[in-house]
Amino acid sequence: MSSIDSRQQQDAAELFHRLHAGPRPLVLVNAWDAVSARMVERAGAQAIGTTSAGMAWSMGYADGERMPVDELLAACARICRVASVPVTVDIERGFGDSTQAVCDVVRSLVDMGVAGINIEDGTLPGTRQLAPPEILCERIQALRKIDARLFINARTDTYFVANDDPAARYQDTLRRARLYASAGADGIFVPGMASLEEIAGLADAVPLPLNVYAGHAKAPSVDVLAGAGARRISLGCGPLQAALGVLGRIAAEAFDSGSTNNNGGFRAMAAEMIPAGEINGLFAGVRR
Repeated sequence: MSSIDSRQQQDAAELFHRLHAGPRPLVLVNAWDAVSARMVERAGAQAIGTTSAGMAWSMGYADGERMPVDELLAACARICRVASVPVTVDIERGFGDSTQAVCDVVRSLVDMGVAGINIEDGTLPGTRQLAPPEILCERIQALRKIDARLFINARTDTYFVANDDPAARYQDTLRRARLYASAGADGIFVPGMASLEEIAGLADAVPLPLNVYAGHAKAPSVDVLAGAGARRISLGCGPLQAALGVLGRIAAEAFDSGSTNNNGGFRAMAAEMIPAGEINGLFAGVRR
């Protein structure tokens, strides 16, 4: 697995920090492999974020740290090899049972040039109970010692567990966000938080860039989320879900090609095809 010059990685990390302080939020259309990363970059991405679910699915695993860590690292190395913008990697809870194991994973990512990571508190294995925030605080503190400028985006899953008290859930989110900020996080990510009022409240209460998830059909526009205080907007596995939906339509149309109801041949495929030469061009000049 190739590594890059440490100065290059530091430059990428510095740029990634600056992208969170620009006039508009940083929008991440998350990639799951090398070609999706190049397509997103060609469309104008300022940075590439990975989707843990998308990477797992593309390699034949369910989401939730079920793919082997070596496969995660190999996929990230391929993305870093072709990307010319900063790359941030979703490592879920860290792909390790201990803080030391998580640090080993992140050192490998830093060596390949990664500028940032997402790391979450999540739930305790085999339960629907949120992990104590102290676990993630310990990991953030240890990771900060590995690389002072690595952008650590601390995610809390408070909105992914059952809670009959919305006010208490928001207060727990705020408490965890403040703890993660104190531990050394650079950003806070709260997927599932959809209320613009809550987004605005959290953005005001925590002095770190707030990351909002917009990989679903009912997500507000970038401008609306920016107005509420979001500084980073992620689409997560939404783009791959959409791409798989298109693939399903292409397949259904092809399998139905002998039917009298199919008068268009392969219209679903033809409508969005990119010429092969154009795709090859995405990798012109990319190092081996």
